[in-house]
Amino acid sequence: MIRFAPLLSIITVSVILSGCEQTQDQAPHVSIDQNPYPSTYQALPSNMTLVTNATVLTAAGNKLENTDLLFTQGKITAIGKQLSKTNTISNEVIVIDGTGKWITPGIIDVHSHLGVYPSPSTSSHQDGNEMTSPVTAEVWAEHSVWPQDPAFNRAREGGVTTLQILPGSGNLIGGRGVTLRNIPAVTMQGMKFPDAPYGLKMACGENPKRVYGKRKQVPMTRMGNMAGYRQAFAEATEYKRAWDEYDADYAAGLNPTPPKRDLTNDTLKGVLEGDILIHNHCYKSEEMAMMIDLGKEFNYHSGTFHHAIEAYKIADLLAQNGNCAAMWPDWWGFKMEANDMVLENVAIVDAVANSCAVVHSDSSMTIQRLNQEAAKIMYNANRHGFALTEADAIRWITLNAAQSLGIADTTGSLEVGKNADIVIWGGNPFSVYAQAEQVFIDGAKVFDRHDDAYRATSDFMLGQG
Repeated sequence: MIRFAPLLSIITVSVILSGCEQTQDQAPHVSIDQNPYPSTYQALPSNMTLVTNATVLTAAGNKLENTDLLFTQGKITAIGKQLSKTNTISNEVIVIDGTGKWITPGIIDVHSHLGVYPSPSTSSHQDGNEMTSPVTAEVWAEHSVWPQDPAFNRAREGGVTTLQILPGSGNLIGGRGVTLRNIPAVTMQGMKFPDAPYGLKMACGENPKRVYGKRKQVPMTRMGNMAGYRQAFAEATEYKRAWDEYDADYAAGLNPTPPKRDLTNDTLKGVLEGDILIHNHCYKSEEMAMMIDLGKEFNYHSGTFHHAIEAYKIADLLAQNGNCAAMWPDWWGFKMEANDMVLENVAIVDAVANSCAVVHSDSSMTIQRLNQEAAKIMYNANRHGFALTEADAIRWITLNAAQSLGIADTTGSLEVGKNADIVIWGGNPFSVYAQAEQVFIDGAKVFDRHDDAYRATSDFMLGQG
């Protein structure tokens, strides 16, 4: 996972840079704080909990039958058989009988607009697309997030423990996304996943050229799209160079004038430095290939392609370049760039060695059943000659999604030492009848289908299905 280095304040009175202390004649060093709205997330209180005799899908290996899982102080501490007979179990442990139940990692949705397009859907709540300029890298989705969106509760009921909130796709570069823990909170910062990298939303194809073409503005064409990306990163490269020169001169004991701050280029500089990950709405294979080349031109990684209807055509290229593809099982045909779809798209991408296939929602409804979205892919693919199992399909909505977001070292799979982000299902989670019975985030119970104390309600859901 890419981690932010400890961040300096905008004006730092005393600084050590490249091993050199500020000299007496130097002005205070100026630096860019890439995270001025830090997470205040605190894990909820939790108890040592042992789930016994369940079917466990770790997302990091095979399906484990009749297996126990123990988590303590927010972390997974043991996975194995008959753990209750070991000496490490406290007398105060909460024991859940998992007979007939399945356990998976918490579901992770890499593409959501909850909180920025919340329910109820009114014009005053439409805060996801800053369509005032083709490049709006200066805006951050987190500044639009309404934490009381009741759809967060519904997603939690479907086993979603972590989700990335993105700006919309009306612009070439739409702004920063933010990764949230799906807990009830009154502030965005209270949900913000600690140390998760920021994402940058970009968009290929029809959306930006349609939005601005109607206004007789640039871009009107796909070549205009490409020129817009290149111009933005060319300017960001110069901006980064200016800051690098300033830092080098300051480290040499000089007293240089810092460059003028620019919020758009602050974000793009973060991409060039590898601290901000690309999340690119992009349907067509040739456009994804061009975006990979764009990243190579400006020396940044092209990240995750979202929707990726034609990913199956370039599955080998995506794997070769370390790109994730976040896809739907069967959404297609709603516009020209979404026409050339196959129902085995995710399975084909997944079949290539070192691939990163992800299933995403882009929907306040679909996010409630991402397990069933993954199931549709598995069953459709197996009807046409694949041999996918539940152990394969669970990765698409857990570990691979965590890899896409840069948080796979802490969540996304059931492994000792990782966060206890856990869903207990009443049966096979890839059954149409499956329901999440209990959901834990950092070991704290946040949903229980059979206990009203853990079932969040909202007046905003009145009349909502």
